[in-house]
Amino acid sequence: MSLAAQVVLQRGSLSLDVEIEVADGEVLAVLGPNGAGKSSLLRVLAGLLPPDGASVVREGATIWDGDGTHVAAHRRALGMVFQDHLLFPHLSVTENVAFGLRTRGVGKAEARSTAQGWLARVGLEGLGGRRPAQLSGGQAQRAALARALVGDPRVLLLDEPLSALDARTRLTVRAELRRHLAEFAGSTVLVTHDPVDAMALADRVVVVEDGRVVQAGTPAEVNRRPRTDYVARLVGLSLLPGTGTAAGRSVRLDSGGEVAVAEEASGPVFAAVRPESVALYLARPEGSPRNVWPATLVGATPHGATVRCELSGEVPLVADVTATAFAELGLVPGSPVWATVKASEVAVYAR
Repeated sequence: MSLAAQVVLQRGSLSLDVEIEVADGEVLAVLGPNGAGKSSLLRVLAGLLPPDGASVVREGATIWDGDGTHVAAHRRALGMVFQDHLLFPHLSVTENVAFGLRTRGVGKAEARSTAQGWLARVGLEGLGGRRPAQLSGGQAQRAALARALVGDPRVLLLDEPLSALDARTRLTVRAELRRHLAEFAGSTVLVTHDPVDAMALADRVVVVEDGRVVQAGTPAEVNRRPRTDYVARLVGLSLLPGTGTAAGRSVRLDSGGEVAVAEEASGPVFAAVRPESVALYLARPEGSPRNVWPATLVGATPHGATVRCELSGEVPLVADVTATAFAELGLVPGSPVWATVKASEVAVYAR
């Protein structure tokens, strides 16, 4: 592994204890809610925040440990992109990108030439003479990426690099960032609370909640089999913890309900249901489907071409219905409904 770290940090109410490993050429996304400790982890890796206990090893060389080894941030062969780019406002874009090279003793002409080459690579050719205030948000973030990569770092740290961008700009910059990360030979750690960024950019994902890793795997694994309610909500699933019954074709939920499933289930399991698999009715549907429950609509939010409905009841669910169907049913918060799900549409996996 090019980067291996075990970080322990106590700051106020934050208690962080996280271990990560990132290989050369790999992008690791650290995903989690605000306050989970993601950015603190990144700042420890960067050398900007002293931990209470840590072991940070890069390419076999220790750059931080509890015995006093501490390699200064500017000597860690890393590049970092911050959420708000943090370009120096009094320097030109070229001077911003060349700054790290100049601090390492590279001559002015060589540093400027290298910086201009990187500006061309990130689509900012001809804009090097501008000040950061004259750039759009997307352009400023591209300049920050060029500044992070210009010194040929072994580790790239990205702290919510797309969160300050508007939706349209984010799509463009995300695609460009993905291309640059594919070409980067070192290790990348991406901190984000956006599952789309994590799924689109990362090779692996670790989910951090309350300072601890609660799930790890490829983006597809995390998306398909969430293990906490936070992750389930991010990827749009209703996560129902329970236990497989003796017959093996149903799951008795910890909350008291029961869900029929198409595959055998035994022991502690999760039952996961996608919103599009849930159908809503004003009266109990005929035919007595295996999964039918009374519920109450407690929230409704437009979600693209559909309305995402949050349901409370014996089996709490999230359902997506078309805007037309939502209007025809006359649904409002507090409306009683019946929810149905086909047994074949319920995914089951071990807890």
